[in-house]
Parts: sequence; C-alpha cells; structure tokens
Amino acid sequence: MGNVSHDKRNKNPQPISTNSHRKPAIVLEDEEEGEIAKNPCPIFNNCISHLFFHLTGLLETTDTHSVKINFDDAGFDRECFIGVGIKVRDETGHFLVWRSFIILQKLGPEVAEVLTAKFAVELASEKQWSRIVLEGDCLSVVKKINSADEDLSTIGPIIANIKRTLLDFSWFRVDFIRMIDMRAFDELRRLEMFFKDEDRHGCSVVDLYELVQHAGNILPRLYLLCTVGSVYIKSKEAPAKDVLKDLVEMCRGVQNPIRGLFLRSYLAQVSRDKLPDIGSEYEGEGDTVMDAVEFVLQNFIEMNKLWVRMQHQGPLREKEKLEKERGELRDLVGKNLHVLSQIEGVDLEIYKETVLPRVLEQVVNCKDELAQYYLMDCIIQVFPDEYHLQTLETLLAACPQLQPTGDLKTVLSQLMERLSNYAASSPEVLPEFLQVEAFAKLSNAIGKVVEAQVDMPIVGAISLYVSLLTFTLRVHPDRLDYVDQVLGACVKKLSGKPKLEDSKATKQVVALLSAPLDKYDDIVTALTLSNYPRVMDHLDAGTNKVMAMVIIRSIMKNKTLVSTSDKVEVLFELIKGLIKDLDGISNDELDEEDFNEEQNSVACLMHMLYNEDPEEMLQIIRTVWKHVMVGGPTRLPFTVPPLVFSALKLVRRLQSQDGDIAGEEVPATPRNIFQLLNQIIEALWVVPSPELALRLYLQCAEAANDCDLEPVAYEFFTQAFVLYEEEVADSKAQVTAIHLIIGTLQRMNVFGVENRDTLTHKATGYSAKLLKKPDQCRAVYACSHLFWVDDQDGVKDGERVLLCLKRSLRIANAAQQMANVTRGSSGPVTLFVEILNKYLYFFEKGNPQITTSAIQGLIELIKTEMQSDNTTPDHASDAFFTSTLRYIQFQKQKGGAMGEKYDPIKL
Repeated sequence: MGNVSHDKRNKNPQPISTNSHRKPAIVLEDEEEGEIAKNPCPIFNNCISHLFFHLTGLLETTDTHSVKINFDDAGFDRECFIGVGIKVRDETGHFLVWRSFIILQKLGPEVAEVLTAKFAVELASEKQWSRIVLEGDCLSVVKKINSADEDLSTIGPIIANIKRTLLDFSWFRVDFIRMIDMRAFDELRRLEMFFKDEDRHGCSVVDLYELVQHAGNILPRLYLLCTVGSVYIKSKEAPAKDVLKDLVEMCRGVQNPIRGLFLRSYLAQVSRDKLPDIGSEYEGEGDTVMDAVEFVLQNFIEMNKLWVRMQHQGPLREKEKLEKERGELRDLVGKNLHVLSQIEGVDLEIYKETVLPRVLEQVVNCKDELAQYYLMDCIIQVFPDEYHLQTLETLLAACPQLQPTGDLKTVLSQLMERLSNYAASSPEVLPEFLQVEAFAKLSNAIGKVVEAQVDMPIVGAISLYVSLLTFTLRVHPDRLDYVDQVLGACVKKLSGKPKLEDSKATKQVVALLSAPLDKYDDIVTALTLSNYPRVMDHLDAGTNKVMAMVIIRSIMKNKTLVSTSDKVEVLFELIKGLIKDLDGISNDELDEEDFNEEQNSVACLMHMLYNEDPEEMLQIIRTVWKHVMVGGPTRLPFTVPPLVFSALKLVRRLQSQDGDIAGEEVPATPRNIFQLLNQIIEALWVVPSPELALRLYLQCAEAANDCDLEPVAYEFFTQAFVLYEEEVADSKAQVTAIHLIIGTLQRMNVFGVENRDTLTHKATGYSAKLLKKPDQCRAVYACSHLFWVDDQDGVKDGERVLLCLKRSLRIANAAQQMANVTRGSSGPVTLFVEILNKYLYFFEKGNPQITTSAIQGLIELIKTEMQSDNTTPDHASDAFFTSTLRYIQFQKQKGGAMGEKYDPIKL
C-alpha cells in the first residue's frame, strides 16, 4: 500500500530509528506567504519552472484543519545540481507556503526525493502545524516512510529522521500520488472552488447538483457530479450518507474498467474526509459509522469488479501488457481498504461481523489470482494486528479457497510475521494468543493449504513451515512440543521424496533447522526434538555437513555441555555427515583445508561432552567411540586424540580406585577405562598413524603410573616399543619417538626393578641403533637420565650413568672420524660440548662417578679438537663452548660447597 495515515491513536505505531543524516549544501531558499516567489537567476528559474510543472496540482481534499504538503525534485543531466520544491496548501486549497532550494550535488533520484521529503517535514515542524498530509510521487520513498521496518539502504538514516520528526505531529498521513493525477485533480479542485464561489453568489448547491446531471457525456457528468457532491456534503444541506449513496450508485454508469477505476478512485479521494465517522462533523442523527462502511465497501466491490474485468478487455496477444497495467493500477483498489482501516468507528465487532466477511467474500468470488493475493496482502497490512488475532479463523478459512496457482505462501508468511512481531512488541498480549489457539489454527490452515495445492513446489511448503516455526519460537518459546510438531509436519511433507536437490528448498530447510538453535542458544534443547534429525536426513550430503558445522559452532559459541549419553547419541546422529562418509560424496571431492577444519571442529566438540558422574561419562565416551570408529582412516587421526584425552581426564578423577572392588560392578574404574583406551588406540595402527598411536600409548602409560597400575603401564610401554619396532620406519620419526620414550620412562616410578631394567635396556639399545651417529650420541646420553632420578626414592646408578656418557662420547668421536673420512674435515664439536654439559649436570647432582679429572679431560679434548686443522669452524659451537666455560668459572667464583667442587677444574 502506498498510503498510510497516522495519529496519536494509531493502532500500529511505527518503530523509529534515532539515526540522522547530514544536510547537503543548499545555496538558495525562497519563501512567500500566499504566492510564488521569483528569482532573477535564469538557471534557477529554469530549474523551478521544470520542477513546478510537476508540482502544480493539488492532489485531493485534505482533512479538516490539516495542511497538504506536496514535494518533488527536479534533476538536470547537464547541470550538477538538484532542484527541490515544496508547496503547502490549506484544506480550502489556498497556497500557504512555497519553498525552493538548489542542492549543489549530483544525487540519485531516490536520494533527492527523500531529501525533499525531509525538508518538507522540517518545514511543517518549523511552522508548528499539528495535522499534515505529505504527498510525493516516488512510491519507494513513500513505502519506506510508511514501513514499520528499519530501512537498511543508503537512505535509511534520512528515512529514520523523517519518521522521528513525524511523531511530533498530532496527526499525519504520507501518500503516494501519480503526477498525472496531480494535474487532473488540480483542475478538478479549481472547479470545486468555483462551485463553492457560485454557492456564495446565490446559486444553490442543490441546483448545481441537479444541473450537472444534465451534462451530455456520462464520464464528464459523473466527474462533475462527484465534484459538486463534495461541495454538497460540505454545505450540510443534505445528509452525507444520502449524497454518498447517490454518488456511488451513479458511478455504475461507467463500466469501462480503466475509466471506471479512475472515476471511483476520485470519488474515494474526495469523500475520504466527508464520511460520517465518529467525531466527524458529518456525523448526524441519521448518519452512522455503518453508512460510511457501507459506502466504502460498495465502492471497493465495484472497483474490484472493474479491475478484474480489465484482463478481458484486449486481444489475447496483449494479455501480458494488460496484466502489467493491472498491476500498476492495483493501488487504486487497495486504497479503499486503507480508508476502511482508518475509519475511527470500525471497532473489532464491526470488523469481525461486517468488514472482513464482505471483503473476503469479494476476494474469494472474484476468482482472479492477481486480485486475490494483492487484496489478501492489503488486508494483512492495513488492519490492526489485534483484529487479525481475533478473526484469525475467518481469515485462514478463506486461504484454501483461493486460486492454487497464486503465491499463497507469501500471504500466510506475512500474516505470521505480523502476528509474531505483534507478540514480540507487546508481551502482555501473549495470553490472547493462547486463548484464540493461534498456533493450532495456523498449523491446521497450513496443513490444508499444503494438501489442497498438490502442485505447490516443495520450497513453498517448507517456507510456510519456516514462517510457522518462527511464529512459534517468538510467541510460544516454551512450547517445545509445538516446535517438534512443526518439524514433524515438514518431515511428513518431505517423506517419500529423494534428497533435496533444489538449492532454494535446501536453504529453507537449513533456515528451519537453524531457527531453534538461534532462539534457544542451547543445542541440548534441540536434541530433545525427536523430529530434528529426521529433517536433517532429507538434506544432501554437502548441506548435511554445512548444517552439522552450524550445530557445532552453536555449541562452541554458547559453551554448551552435553551431559548424557542419550543426547550425545542424538548429537552425533545429527553431525554424522562430518564423522563418516555419506552416500553421494566421495573423498576425492573433499578439499583438504575444508576437511581439516571440519575434523578439528569435531575434535573441539568432544571436549564439550562432560558429566560429573563417572559412569555416565564413561558411557558418553563409549557412545562417541561407537560413532567415531566408523570414520575411516582419514578421520581417526583427528577424532581419536581428543577422545583419548577425555578418557584420561576421567582417569585422573578416579585415581583412588583400582577396579578390584569385591562384590560390586563398578564399570567406571581406571582399569576398565584403560582397557577401552587400548582398543581405541589400536585403531590407529590400521590408519596407519604409528607416531600418533605411540604418543597416545605413552600418555596412557603415564596415567597408569599415576594410578599405581604397574601391569597396565608396562603393557602400554610394550605396545609403544612394538609400534617403534614394526611401524616407525622414518629415521626422523625414530629419533622423535625414542626421545619421547626416554622422557616418559624417566618419569615413571611405578615399575619394579625387573620391569624397569627391561624397559631401560630396550630404550638404550634402540638409541644406539639409530641411523645417524649424531642422533645415536644424543639418544644415548639422554638414556643416562634413566639411571639417575632426582626423586627421593628415585634410581641413582652412577656407574650406568657414566657408562652411557662414555658410550655417547665414543659415538661422538666416531662421528668426527667418519666426517673426516667422508668430507675431509671433522665437523663442529657440538656433540662434545653437549656431552660436557651432561657431565656437569650429573657432577652437580652428586654422582660420585663423575670426577673433576673426567671433566678436565673432556675440556682439553674439546679445545684440542677446536684447534685442529681438520675441524670445521662453527660460530654456534664456539659460542656454546664459551658459554659452558663461563658457567664453570661462575661456579668457581661463587664459592661455597659448589665452588669447592669446581675449584680443581682448570680452564
């Protein structure tokens, strides 16, 4: 609708934004009271002349005690400026103010029009007028000013500024008017003023009313009759209802659709402020609101018949042109419904008993697709929300009777959007929704429409359910059964059909599934909806993965903990597109970067699965493993580690239990969890991912050590060594693995002498068998830590420490000789310096086998090697050795017991 009026009793107040807009540069301003100002500037006169050609009309009769403000702009292709004109008249049609501006900017038509509207509203505010009618010829600007929604376009701030200013008036209306109407109505307005003057000069308005009926041609006769009829009603020489009834009946004489539409549109406009409404000056003893309603309804019915008949006026080949013309003229018909909505006396009872049934009867009986859906949209948009709520059953009953080829889904969607916005803006009306059973009525109506329109595209049906779900979540957020019912209806519609391939339908399903997540910010709530996963099953593989990522992001964003195995079961069923291969998509189609992001998201999700109860937590872990184990070799390296660490976290909470509780079944014990962990890690053998499996075995062994479970820890070390022997073939991977084994074994204190000797012997042996000599050397001297542990009860075998260090020294020497043979130089002395630092470490720890003479000899060896001509100069090695000597000197100078120990060493 292009026209909406407002006052302090407005039933649907418009939300106003607080945005403002900078006023552009304006260089000229003229204002005259009662006449048009002239400016000597020829360019300005040219601009204003062109502009005033469009603004010369008075559009229609204004309401009593109100002023009418016409605004327009004029742009010139050759000039970089815009002309702005504003014209104000009172209810009698006399000029009050005329203003003109030039804006020194090249602006688009819509921007220029909205700026002109802003200046017009500011003028009205400046003059302190309380009742205004604002009229312009830019339909998009008028609609945006009248819209309840915030405008997000570039002109949005100016629109918001206009809305805010309009609230200062006690009454206002913003109308769209075509320029051709402006010129025609201007002449008719002048004629009306002439008839008023004739009445003042003694010519009775009754005689004029009779006289114009003798005009020869019917069309001019009826226009004259409407014009004189307006004066006749104002004179109050006859009841308004009688004159209006006579006029609406006489207009039947024009049955040409286009001529009849414009004639009746003119009748509606001149009579708008003369209806016998409550509080109107034309409300008499015999004139009631029902007379006004009957007049508008009768005019509406006749206009609709003319409008529908237009499609049959031309040849079949011009049908498309006729439909376009009908679309352009639809506002002429819709204005009648707008006038009905603004009649003060039309309360809920009159609307329910008279207005809505009569309008719907006409809508259904016209059997015209364009007319039906446009008029249904008008009904929804112009009448108050509370009226829709109380007459919901009547309004919805008409929907299945409409033409099945029309866009009924848009009508119902707009109705639900209006009602949901109404509920959101006024929480106190929520009991009324329950009282009228709004959800049940809407749900039944949508079901009937979907069943009746068997040819409705699937995207149309799903969009209806999206609107219904949005309505439910806003009006009844606590009724999860309603939400599940909507999802179930969607499942029923999708059942028996293949996977969705229509991109638009897929987007609607994603919107349907995302709505509960956005509303509740809690995936746990969505997991209680039994039909939620059933809807997801109808998505194709790619969209299923997208929806799964939406679910995971929602969980991570809201930090939602999923705390039961049943909910975990449902959750992993929802995200199955990420944890296993679905039909319709192959691994070759996966982008590696996207795949890694998806699997990392699944890994993060596993840390959000938690329950304080150990038994329930163990059940959660088992449930996750059941789903993860089918993920295939590409997914297991991502999903197994977080699952293992989740189980180890549970083990730490249960360290006091050993699992040997007689007479009781306690599944959540460290021993049982370690058995499960062993099964989980074994899955990585077949991936194969031996390095990852080895790291996880060592983590489990350390956890078993903390639980004082020696057999379990030994088994995990055994598995780690087996992996090292059989699966780890890369030399770099072997070096990393052996150092991990040595580091973990060094921290173990649960082993007895026999088991520890076996494991340390294995570690030392593997260290000496590494491929490269430098790697051998570093691994062997690292093994020295296995025989000297600083703990109070730790192992302290000085001889075996010295044995490891001597062996590493021999290996380093061999590496030097090998380098001398192959490259002609012995290479840097880094290995010797590293071994020297190990000697110093154990010397300070009190190992009696590490003597000052051994340290002195090693220092001399390094100096000799550095001075040798065969040694390759290396600044890093030189700096390392220098720093080590500086440390020794520092210890000697520090004094005390440690200084005495270092004193024999000569630098």
